[in-house]
Amino acid sequence: MANNTQKNILRAAEKRILVLDGAMGTMIQEHKLEEQAYRGDAFANWHCDVKGNNDLLALTQPEIIYNIHCAYLEAGADIIETNTFNATTIAMADYDMEAQSKDINLAAAKLARKACDAYTAKTPDKPRYVAGVLGPTNRTASISPDVNDPGKRNVTFDELVVAYVESTEALLDGGADLILIETIFDTLNAKAAIFAVETVFDKRHARVPVMISGTITDASGRTLSGQTAEAFYYSMRHVTPVSIGLNCALGPDLLRQYVEEISNVAECLVSAHPNAGLPNEFGEYDMEAEEMAAHIKEWAESGLVNIVGGCCGSTPEHIRAMVDAVAGISPRKIPHFEPRMRLSGLEPFVH
Repeated sequence: MANNTQKNILRAAEKRILVLDGAMGTMIQEHKLEEQAYRGDAFANWHCDVKGNNDLLALTQPEIIYNIHCAYLEAGADIIETNTFNATTIAMADYDMEAQSKDINLAAAKLARKACDAYTAKTPDKPRYVAGVLGPTNRTASISPDVNDPGKRNVTFDELVVAYVESTEALLDGGADLILIETIFDTLNAKAAIFAVETVFDKRHARVPVMISGTITDASGRTLSGQTAEAFYYSMRHVTPVSIGLNCALGPDLLRQYVEEISNVAECLVSAHPNAGLPNEFGEYDMEAEEMAAHIKEWAESGLVNIVGGCCGSTPEHIRAMVDAVAGISPRKIPHFEPRMRLSGLEPFVH
């Protein structure tokens, strides 16, 4: 089944540009949920505040999460992401909810699966896929959290692997078609996620496609841990992902050059789901759907992308506009290169 999923995605991606969904957090914010809504009945007496724990809503407000998925599918998304960006045990420690991580991942995957199945039944010629999301966690394995102690670390590679194994198992048990390791700001964290995913695949004697999406944090054109986009790809290419790309941090206007950098070297599909511009002074995103779609259309016409979507600030309206913008435009052709030694530190090295 796993191989069939990859074959089906690649076959569809040969014909058209595929569309990922948009922001989950942006849509949740529109509901203006208060503390009690986050707690629900199951966590009514929890000992600390949980407002802002959006992933918990898969357990306490499943109808809201399901309806958001459906809104993106209705807008035309081919792939929707599980509401599990912060659902690792490491990130859940902020709410003392490490023990709930597995249940959250399982419930979130089931909600996305239910939505995808409902829309695939409506349009059998356009199957919809569930991407089980592994977020970056709120810790970094390769950078010190203390400017006065460069050697200090607040998480180890092995701790990340344990957390990611649990999340991956639950996402697959819930029905995820593929795994999306996204918003990668530290390549070492991503390496831990990849090791965990491969460990789970080996244990199950079955694989699903893996999507990888990094984050260029600012105009330096580098991830937080210092890699250029091309170097980041060379660090990840051994996984043979179904796609690699970039998301978050920047709007489509500022992200374009880095998407092009990956597009020029990636021997797989290229994905991009940028923010709806940069946040304003109130932390809100002002780029309207039509403006964002115009940028995405230019990317498509330039042959840069195979999968597009939206990150922070994007809504079903943005995704619908993207679907319309890329309709009929040929997807990026996957290049084939002569075998060469391709290494990466902070910079790429090709010999």
